[in-house]
Formats: sequence, C-alpha cells, structure tokens
Amino acid sequence: MSQSTVHAMAPALPASLDQTRPRKRRRLNAARIGVYAFLFGAALFFLLPLYVMITTSFKTMDEIRMGSVLALPVQLTLDPWRSAWGQVGAGFWNSVAITLPSTVLPILLGAVNGYALSFWRPRFAKLLFGVLMAGAFIPVQVMIYPLVWMMAKAGLFGSLPAIVLVHCIFGMPVMTLLFRNYYASVPHELFQAARIDGGGFWRIFAQVMLPMSLPIIVVAAIMQVTGVWNDYILGLVFAGRDNLPMTVQLNNVINTTTGTRLYNVNMAATILTAALPLAIYFISGRWFVRGIAAGAVKG
Repeated sequence: MSQSTVHAMAPALPASLDQTRPRKRRRLNAARIGVYAFLFGAALFFLLPLYVMITTSFKTMDEIRMGSVLALPVQLTLDPWRSAWGQVGAGFWNSVAITLPSTVLPILLGAVNGYALSFWRPRFAKLLFGVLMAGAFIPVQVMIYPLVWMMAKAGLFGSLPAIVLVHCIFGMPVMTLLFRNYYASVPHELFQAARIDGGGFWRIFAQVMLPMSLPIIVVAAIMQVTGVWNDYILGLVFAGRDNLPMTVQLNNVINTTTGTRLYNVNMAATILTAALPLAIYFISGRWFVRGIAAGAVKG
C-alpha cells in the first residue's frame, strides 16, 4: 500500500484539534490584586527579618552602630561566622547526635504501630490508640518531673540515651497517628493479596508497606527533626552538660550578661542553628506536600 493511499484513508482531524487553542489571559480584578497584595505582604513579613539577620551577620560592630539596620554591609567580614561557629559548633554536633536516633527510632516504631493498627487490628487496638492520642495532648512540662525521677532511678539522667529516650516517648503518638492514617488509605485488597501469597507480619511490612511509605516518611522526618532540633526545655533538663543541644548553647551566647553584645555574632549563630531545618524543608518540600495529600492528616 502506497503512502498516498494511507494518507487518503486516514480520517480527517477536526479543525479544533489541528490548531492550538490560545490561552486565555487572566484579567486582574480586585480579588486577584488583593490576593497578590496579601501574598507579597506575607512574604515581606517573613523575609525581612531573615534579610536583617543575614546582612547583620556580615557586618562589623562599628558598621552596625553607625549604619541602618536595612543597609547592606559596606565591608563583608566572615569573622562573626567564625566566632559563632566556635561558640555553638559543639552544640551543633550534639544536636546531630540527638536528632538522628530521635528521628529514626520514633519513625520506625510509629510505622510499625500504624501498620499493626490499620491492618492486623490486635485486641484492644482502639483503646491503645486512644491512650497514645491522649499522650499526644499532655503538655511536656507536666511530664518533666516524673521523667526526671525515672531517669535518675535508671541511672540515665544527664546522658545522651536519656534525651533520645525522652524524644522517642513524646514523638511516638504523633508518628503513630501519621502512619495509621496513611496506611488506612491503602487499599485493603493489597494487604489481603500479600497474605494469600504467604506473607507474614514483618515480610508484608518490609516488602509491601515500607516501599509505599516514602511520602509519609518524609512528612514524619520533617516534623520530628524540626521538633527535636528546635527543642530547648528537654535538652536543657535531660541532656546534661556534655550533650547540650545547639539551642541551649545559642541561648547562652545571646543572653550573656558580661561584655559587649556582639549582634553580628548572635545573628550568625542564629542562622547556623536554623540552617539544618531550613535545608530539610527546601530539599524535601515536594515530598512533604505529597505526603500530606496522600492522607497524612486524614481521619
């Protein structure tokens, strides 16, 4: 069959499909202008303090005293950053040592709890889930004294395992809630098919559920890292002098009562303290939105 015959036999396409439709231009009305104005104002409200912090951290103290807060640095200097790292660098690594196990362990335990409550449904599952949820709403300050007493009796008070264990305890209810609601949105037929194929509790969890859980794991990791990294009261009480997190050391740097207040060093130390949570948000932002949309907060 010749090529001309093929073209002759081919059905003619409608004219509307042959031509690309021009996009309609959105007109600016009062509502849209109001939305843009609100977004611009909100962005300015949150970005202006960050701008002041960054510019101040690169200025000398003489320039800070003489110049405007919003002015760009005339002469860039990295001395405030070196001084800030020298004062909070140890706290940075202490926070890393606290945050890693305090994030991994609650996520693993919360994933197992949510998986068991969603699919296996053991006896008294609803009661256990209710107890976990009740624990999520108890203020941290109420539990400090009993936990201090228990840690002291166990010989763990003022150590790295103590602060990790405390963060695991307070992170468990929220992690369980996230994973339970996420797994509740997974089709139950998938679990039944895995059971028919001979999968047990741990095999289904490791080979079926965990590979599907990346979005909610990112959501849980962002929430737990942010909470543990920014924590002050628990780190001050339970970590001990050798494991003080970065937030406690930052407070000691900024609230010093002797000598001259070095605002450039304070700003640099504050940025260093917030750098890790900000980096995690920027890197995994799309996974966070996907995890929320996939059922992270659905009941």
